[in-house]
Amino acid sequence: MEHAPAWLTSSLIYLGAAVIAVPLSKAIGLGSILGYLAAGIAIGPWGLGLVTNVEDILHFAEFGVVLMLFLIGLELEPRRLWSLRRPIFGWGSAQVLGCAALLFAAGVAAGAPWKTALVASLGLALSSTAIALQVLGERHLLPTSSGQAGFSILLFQDVAAIPILALVPLLGVAQAEHAADANQWLEALKVVGVIGGIILGGRLLLRPTLRWIAKSETPEIFTAAALLLVVAIAALMLFVGLSMALGAFLAGVLLAESEYRRELETDIEPFKGLLLGLFFIAVGMSIDFGVLARSPGVMAAIVLALLLLKGVVIWLIARPMGIPLQERPVFTLLLAQGGEFAFVVFQAAAGARVFPAETASLLIGAVAVSMLVSPLLLVAIDRWLLPRFAQGQRTMDEISEPQDAPVIIAGFGRYGQIIGRMLGAQGIKATVLDHDADMIEAARSFGYQVHYGDATRLDLLRTAGATRARVLVVAVDDKEQSLRIVDLAREHFPGLEIVARARDVTHWNALRDRGVMRVEREVFESSLRSARTVLEVLGSAPHEARRHAMRFRRHNLELFEKMYPHHKDRAKLIAVVKEGRQQLEEQMASERAELAGRGHRGERRPPGWDKDD
Repeated sequence: MEHAPAWLTSSLIYLGAAVIAVPLSKAIGLGSILGYLAAGIAIGPWGLGLVTNVEDILHFAEFGVVLMLFLIGLELEPRRLWSLRRPIFGWGSAQVLGCAALLFAAGVAAGAPWKTALVASLGLALSSTAIALQVLGERHLLPTSSGQAGFSILLFQDVAAIPILALVPLLGVAQAEHAADANQWLEALKVVGVIGGIILGGRLLLRPTLRWIAKSETPEIFTAAALLLVVAIAALMLFVGLSMALGAFLAGVLLAESEYRRELETDIEPFKGLLLGLFFIAVGMSIDFGVLARSPGVMAAIVLALLLLKGVVIWLIARPMGIPLQERPVFTLLLAQGGEFAFVVFQAAAGARVFPAETASLLIGAVAVSMLVSPLLLVAIDRWLLPRFAQGQRTMDEISEPQDAPVIIAGFGRYGQIIGRMLGAQGIKATVLDHDADMIEAARSFGYQVHYGDATRLDLLRTAGATRARVLVVAVDDKEQSLRIVDLAREHFPGLEIVARARDVTHWNALRDRGVMRVEREVFESSLRSARTVLEVLGSAPHEARRHAMRFRRHNLELFEKMYPHHKDRAKLIAVVKEGRQQLEEQMASERAELAGRGHRGERRPPGWDKDD
């Protein structure tokens, strides 16, 4: 009988360890990340010894972080990323520089050479993007203030890793005399060229290429193209010595407004989950318990100093960042742990002889231990610290009693409140769901009955009466959450009529793609009223302003219906919009001429048209 190939044996070991360890870890309330780390320790060199080549696996598994950053980039349109520039570069630099300065001072005070202390402090100032974003995603914290702040700082850290890695050779013994070599200018030009190529290629080539591939109607090739895109960009960034994850994130942002964003997310998500799990397993295997056994006191001191000193800086900047008090413990812990980029920094420092390999192993072990300890501390925070923050606050119980109202309103913000109040005025009962505790408290103080619950959960929708209700009003603020609710309702409650709120044209098209025909844009009608007011201020009679607004309204609704079949074809869409705008301008010009003629003939206006309606 032939021996099993190495890849088959390795796959069996990794998948078996994950399938056993992760469910056990989640069953006892420790979370999936700790399960992966425990699985890595169990099969690694210091466990059963089933896997010994840890470094290669760690490099391969790092691609899970790359895919994760690509998917996050797909959720961020360029305009939204630009709006985050201040927290990214402002608070991100404050965190990295503040933590590095405090750690550097502690290292020098402990007697370490200044070069060792400098590189160690810069590497330890970085946090684990993989663990932090995984935890924020699992807890649905990414849309919150702490989630956005944490993401901004983590993104800056990915950028900061580039100059840190560039600094290491300048401090090393082997390459100090070549620091000013002209080749550095060539490397800088390569970096600029690759980043420029990604930006231009993303704008000019990626969308037409994906459109061409999609026309082949072969889903497996589109999946292959999605993976090829991420792999190619990662390889380009690695070629010029930049962060693969940063390049993937940049590509995701450039495709955030693409009509194929959903397909890309669906195709890549399973690979991201598996590779991230493999990354955590590799981190568990990389923990050098030999170094820990030889210098337990030093290792404990480094880990303790890392968590405490970084925690102090992060806690101090959390308040001016506007992060609520109850969100600060989790935010602080997720950024206080060490990060995966520290592995690369310390290995590069050992190669450049900034410090000996033993020191690098000690620092890498400290980072890995901090990543292992963080999920345990997170469990402790959940059980003992967060309940103290909640004391004195009114607790929100999720909806538990079955409801039977004919209408369900998901989201009771400024949009949902108007709908609920109008239905109530007509004596129509509605079940209202919202997951913002502050808003619910405020609404209840005015006498409105609002239930606490997340409408993206199937069990809560059933409890809210979705099987018997006639109408579901989707009025939540977040577009992604809105689409998840619609998908859930379409799949499990096909008889439920959906009336949805659209934030913008892209959201409107996404809802129509899902078969939702009753969609209203949230600011459309109020914008028309404002336009009427502007015309009246400029001298138009109220009835003329109303006529122009109603004409524009009819034209815009008709134009949307003409645009929808082509919303995935940008060139055709632009042509339809331009044609519609020209038609509207011609119609308006014709009506103005007609009205002017009536005015000269002294025709009377219809009665009541000068009144506000």
